[in-house]
Amino acid sequence: MIRLLFYRTYHRAWGIADWAGRRLTPAGKLTLAGLLVAGAWGADTTQSTAYQAWAFLLAVFVVAALSLAVGRRRVRFTATRRLPRFGTVGQPLTYSVTVQVPPHPDPLPAGGERGSHEKSPLPIRWGEGQGEGKARPRRGLVVLEDLADPRPAWAEFAPRRAPRAPGVGWLDDVIGFTRWMNLLARRRPAVIAEAPLSDSGEARVTLTPRRRGRVEFRGVTLARTDVFGLVRRFDAAAAAQSLVILPKRYRLPPLSLPGVREYQPLGVALASSVGQSDEFVALREYRPGDAVRHIHWRSVAKLDRLVVREHEDEFFVRHALVLDTFAVTDDDAAFEEAVSVAASFVCTLPTQESLLDLLFVGPQAYCFTAGRGVGHVEQMLEVLAGVQPCASRGFDALATLVIRHAARISGCVCVLLAWDEPRRQLVRQLRALGIPVRVCVVTHGESAPEPEVTFLPVGKVQEALSRL
Repeated sequence: MIRLLFYRTYHRAWGIADWAGRRLTPAGKLTLAGLLVAGAWGADTTQSTAYQAWAFLLAVFVVAALSLAVGRRRVRFTATRRLPRFGTVGQPLTYSVTVQVPPHPDPLPAGGERGSHEKSPLPIRWGEGQGEGKARPRRGLVVLEDLADPRPAWAEFAPRRAPRAPGVGWLDDVIGFTRWMNLLARRRPAVIAEAPLSDSGEARVTLTPRRRGRVEFRGVTLARTDVFGLVRRFDAAAAAQSLVILPKRYRLPPLSLPGVREYQPLGVALASSVGQSDEFVALREYRPGDAVRHIHWRSVAKLDRLVVREHEDEFFVRHALVLDTFAVTDDDAAFEEAVSVAASFVCTLPTQESLLDLLFVGPQAYCFTAGRGVGHVEQMLEVLAGVQPCASRGFDALATLVIRHAARISGCVCVLLAWDEPRRQLVRQLRALGIPVRVCVVTHGESAPEPEVTFLPVGKVQEALSRL
């Protein structure tokens, strides 16, 4: 009950703070602060004259609000975004938003038909009148993006986990303030700056991704200020879109993972046929670059065109990238670093002449493959952008997946969130099968060095990876 009360307080307080932050300009926030200070200081009118400043500032706010409310009609417009395909955590990106107002046709002449006299769309020529020459550009318009509400639901906020994350005391765990802020930051993956609207109706918006995942756009808001520049009035238009934010990547030294070609039963569908053993699949038409030795001359004689034999390789160098999704504590920083490290390996490991399998456990066990025409690195990064911690299953689910997959891999990279006995046992089993294993463990603070294990302290991951 106490935790639910705190949750409702956080939910309401954040909503009020967000509303005030969007409605007030920087000058308006400063004026509001002065109003509160003057009100507190001048509460006793017999001892101070600060109440006069309070009355003056209050009158300014009232005039500012009335100037926006009186004599202003709402503007109806449409907005179009031109978003890139992906964004990356920590790397600002800029995109454009084009705003247009539907045309207002002139009244039909008597007995006439609507035709060329209709006005074309005007990007931002919004005035008080409708007649020709009365509409004029408006200055001071600002574009604000409307994102999905980032406030977590009660079902997401309620669970409490033990052990607690580092730096979280028992009282903080009861009232849930740190958990609220972590969930809020996790659900707000980007910060978008305000963008002034040009006379051509286009705004250049800068978005800085802070978290991986998907940024959900709900609409576009045009803000205009009062005569004093304190308060904003909003006109909104729906414009639903989404943008995938890829994980942050670290620079890795050149890696040469050990491993030999392993037999892949029935080959790998759609993989390129460069290897040591070819399995005949079908006949197809000749394409420039095909080897002459693959031409099927009997079919050429029948069809009077070049036909080649298509093969499927059954021997590959195949590496596994194992991502631990079982967080030991309710700590999001370590998990995000683990995902970033996995993304760094995806971008560094060679996939032209080998295959890379990404193994992790979520609601179910997953295995994604890239390399040799099967998949692309961008697709695997997009998968990592949506990976979430797994709380419904145990680490044994991941160990079972990896051991079942071990017969097909030549080497393995493990990105772990702890170095306890279950994880040690998995590494020992892989090495007992003759599979070379490289282990990276994301930790808080420094850990005692161990052979063939690289510890990656949160906040010093790049420094530790440079020593691989």
